[in-house]
Amino acid sequence: MSKLGGNFLEDFQHGDIIYHAMPRTITSGDASMFLGLTGTRYPLFCAKNFANSLGFESTPIDDILLFNIAFSRTVQDISLNAVANLGYAEVIFHSPVFFGDTISSKSEIIGIKENSNKTNGIVYVHSSSFNQQNKMVLSWKRWVMIPKKDKNKTIKEVVPKNIKPEVAVGSMHIPDFLKTNNFDEIATGSSLRWDDYHENDEINHSRGLTIDEASHTLATHLYQNDAKLHFNAHQMKASPFKKRLVYGGHVISLCRSIAHEGLENSLIITAIHAGTHSNPVLADDTLYSKTIIVGKDKLPNHQDIGILKLKLIGIKNQIPSSLKSIYQQSVENKIYNKNVVLDLDYSIVVPRGK
Repeated sequence: MSKLGGNFLEDFQHGDIIYHAMPRTITSGDASMFLGLTGTRYPLFCAKNFANSLGFESTPIDDILLFNIAFSRTVQDISLNAVANLGYAEVIFHSPVFFGDTISSKSEIIGIKENSNKTNGIVYVHSSSFNQQNKMVLSWKRWVMIPKKDKNKTIKEVVPKNIKPEVAVGSMHIPDFLKTNNFDEIATGSSLRWDDYHENDEINHSRGLTIDEASHTLATHLYQNDAKLHFNAHQMKASPFKKRLVYGGHVISLCRSIAHEGLENSLIITAIHAGTHSNPVLADDTLYSKTIIVGKDKLPNHQDIGILKLKLIGIKNQIPSSLKSIYQQSVENKIYNKNVVLDLDYSIVVPRGK
């Protein structure tokens, strides 16, 4: 479906199946570059011996790096001309990915809605990624605002069905081999276990990270995300922002890296339930994070690990402890505080008590 100049709203039809170009073999170099650009510190993704101690055959690819690379396969066909990537749902990590695995992606158009201004609209997409054995490793739904090229074109609208508010624990894919019997707290630097967290606990991650033009450009190149609003400074001068926007997936990467403090024993991400890029991020913004423990789940087939459901709040240019609400005025109006850039609900695996 990809065409010169990218697709516009009128080019999409409900039910379209798109097989995306550019399969990508993920290497240790990609992982090293991701570490360098984000500062991520989870040892599972950078220490082979630690990964082996948990049952992994080798060092797996960081879940968020996988998401960014898989997502970026879809950009050329879906969001090259995007005004904004608005949100995510039902992101499920089906299977670990290792160095040397080759990832390819496909998408189905599950909904289309024209905005009242008749100049743009929202496309809803269900995407999946597979390794070289055609084994699904990741799936997700997202919605993105796309401009119309011809304002007089009639858009056949279809409301998307069955976008679930969260991924049920029974639909999460926990590797059978994952064991924490010999968990190395020295490697992670923390003794906190699943049992030490409580619903509604808040963790303010106060280590700020300032984004510069070079690093967010390089990150977007790493993921091969060529959406114009991240790449084309000349074009973006005419936008309300006057400069390129930082790719939302990179904002997720940075906010999760910042959120390491207090969640050092996080192992794998099982699902992203919902996500909203609530405000734009630009070069020279400084990011902070806040985590709220939303829920806890036991796993009947894994007595040594549990699930924490978390809300990750990305904040720009404001100390997280000073953020009283993610919304302006009241929760009911659902208008985000201008400094809140990310609202992400996700679940992680954490070792249980000793």
